[in-house]
Order: sequence, then C-alpha cells, then structure tokens
Amino acid sequence: MKKTILTAGAVAMTAGAASAGGIERATNDYGVLFQDGDVASVSVSLVNPTVSGESPDGQKSGDVANSFTSVAAIYKKDFGENLSFGVFLNTPYGADAEYGDEYYTGLAAEWDSQQIAAVLRYGVTDRISVYGGARYVTSSADITIPGVAFSGRVEAGAAEAQQGADYLASIGAADPTHPAHVQYLTAVGTANQLNAVLAAYGDGEGPVPDILDYTAEGDKTGDWGFILGAAYEIPDIALRVGLTWESSITHTFDTHEVLPGLGIDSKSKTDVEMPQSVTLDFQSGVAQDTLVFGSVKWTEWSKWEVRPDSFGALTGQEITGYDDDTVTWRVGVGRKFNEQASGFAQVRYEKANGGEASRLAPTDGMLAFGIGGQYTDENMTLRGGIEYVNLGDAEVADGTKFEDNSAIGFGLSLKVTF
Repeated sequence: MKKTILTAGAVAMTAGAASAGGIERATNDYGVLFQDGDVASVSVSLVNPTVSGESPDGQKSGDVANSFTSVAAIYKKDFGENLSFGVFLNTPYGADAEYGDEYYTGLAAEWDSQQIAAVLRYGVTDRISVYGGARYVTSSADITIPGVAFSGRVEAGAAEAQQGADYLASIGAADPTHPAHVQYLTAVGTANQLNAVLAAYGDGEGPVPDILDYTAEGDKTGDWGFILGAAYEIPDIALRVGLTWESSITHTFDTHEVLPGLGIDSKSKTDVEMPQSVTLDFQSGVAQDTLVFGSVKWTEWSKWEVRPDSFGALTGQEITGYDDDTVTWRVGVGRKFNEQASGFAQVRYEKANGGEASRLAPTDGMLAFGIGGQYTDENMTLRGGIEYVNLGDAEVADGTKFEDNSAIGFGLSLKVTF
C-alpha cells in the first residue's frame, strides 16, 4: 500500500501545475526520497490559461495570459537502508503576460527561471526521517509598459500635470522632441515630467507616442536557497506526514531601463526576493488499496515585488508585486485498481485576498479540480493527469475587472526504477 500512495501522490503533483500562488509554476516532490530503490523520472506539463478583462469604459483587454510548457526531471539514489539522495530539475517560477487588444496594447512581461535542487535524506529510525539540502535558482525578466499605461501611476497631482501640459501647448512644444519641451522636462521633477507629457497628449484621448514606452530588462542571475524538512511514518498503514521549509532567495538583477521621452536610459541593480515557504504534506491508507493525500503550503509572496530604480523614482511604486501571502490547500483520494493501474482525484484551493491586483497578474485566488492515473509495466511507470482551474476575479487600479477566468493543465511523466 505504501507504493500505491506514493505513486498516486506523484500523479497529483503532475496535474497541479496549472496555477499556484504568485508566479509559482513547479514544486519539488520530496516524496520520491521515501520510495524504494533508485528512481529516474522526467515529466512535462502544458498549461493554457484564459485571463481577460473589461475597463469601466468598455475597453477589452483580450486574453493577457499566454500558454506555457514546463519540463522537470528527478533522480534519486539510495545509499543503504537509511540514506538517500535526490536531484530535482524544474522551472519553479514564471510569468508571461501580454496585452494585445484595446486595453493597454503593448503592456507585456515575461519571467523565466530554472532550478536545480540537491537533497539528502537520513532515516533516524524506521519512523522518523530528516532531510535537507540546497537549491540554485536562475531567473531573468523583461517588461514593456506603454505610455498610456502610466496614467494614474505617478505621484504628482493632476493640477501640476495640466499646468505643465498647458504651458507646453502654449509655446507650441507639446511634441516631446521639441527642444523647448526637452528643456522644460529637464527643469521639473521626474513625476511632473511624465504627467505633463501624458496630459499634453490629451489624457489618453489621442495617441501616445512610442517614445513614452518604458522597457526594463533584468539580465539572467542565479542565487542559492536552502531546504530543511522532517517526516514521520507508520509503514504498516502507509502513513507519512512531512514538514518542509524552503528559504527565500534574493536575486540581484543587472537592470537596464529605457524611457526615451523622458531621457531615461539607465543601468542599476534591482533586488527581488523570491519568497520562503513552509509545506505540511500527508498521506495515509484508509482502506485496502485506497488512500488519501494532501498538503497545506504557506508562501510569503507579500515580500515579492519588482521595483527598478528609475521606475520607482518616476512613479513611487513597484512595477508589480503582491500584498498578501498565499496558503494553498490540496486534498485528494487515490485508488489502486490492480497491480498495474491506479487513479486519483484531487481538489486545490487558494482564497481570494481582495484589494488591488496587478495588471500583470490580474487574478485573485483559485479553485481547481484534477483527475489522473498511472500504468506500471515492470520497472516503468507512465503517469498522466488533467486539472481545471477556476481563477478568482480581480480588479486593477483603474477599475478594470477581470472575471470568469480559468486555466487547464495537462501533465505526463515517465518513471523508471532500478
């Protein structure tokens, strides 16, 4: 029964990549450290989200979330009865948002990452184990914000903006390339500069030129984090309860920011904290060939924000971030049909926190349903799963509402024991 539960839990994780707190896309399945024998596996997940909204004046955003594919691999080696070692490769974080219709056309952001983790497990007794190790995560990020998307994001007031716009218009220097316009922008504060330029172009009623588009590139960087955990088992009933802590990781990006209309072309360092997390997971047999499994994961996403120097000085805000931590609940049941085949069903849940959402991540909470199964032939096991995610409604700063959104994920993996 122990092997049945571990296998069904792994299938559940395969289908669980459709959505998670913050920008999380994959987690390490430390349950493999408790399986018998040496193990090698590879898996792939395909996720297709649908996220769209409508502004108060009826503008459509179109589907702002692109589909993505994640590939992961695991290798586990036993060294005697009480010692095992695992290596995990995956893409832990990711984002791919792009506005292409009426609403903020050109607003786009991409976050790419890779992770390698090495973990050692030691069985203190036949029931108590401890494990720990390190993980190395590399990330890169790019963002484009069209000039019209800055509306309402700067610290200067509307009166100052209109005053600047009126002055520029009165001297025939509304065009940002006009020499007098450039001299004026140099003489006033950065926040007033942007407000003046936006107001000069009719507060969104007329086209905003490309020279007011902001771009930022964060070069690929890698940093270390740590893993600690402990587990308690009762092998006779296939019970295992584990508690795992993953430390935060602070990336320091070499960042290049450009906003031609305001003369910004700067390079600086941007610190972004990838959050720590604590996960409590469990599994237990409840009847012959039947099991329950689940987990509760807390992640400190309130510490995550992206605030490059020039953008922060310009707006007084971050580009994107989260106000709240997330708690992700998962519970499921698995059933062994025969010696070769088994299946599972699971539910995942994150509550909605409310408040203002980011335009680059305009959802809040989720409820997901997944099913899957596996087939074993000698030392090879093929697993598959599908999950549907109902993404929670959200509202961004200008009142645009993102409602009735969803995602669907597919997972497939092949495991070999030897």
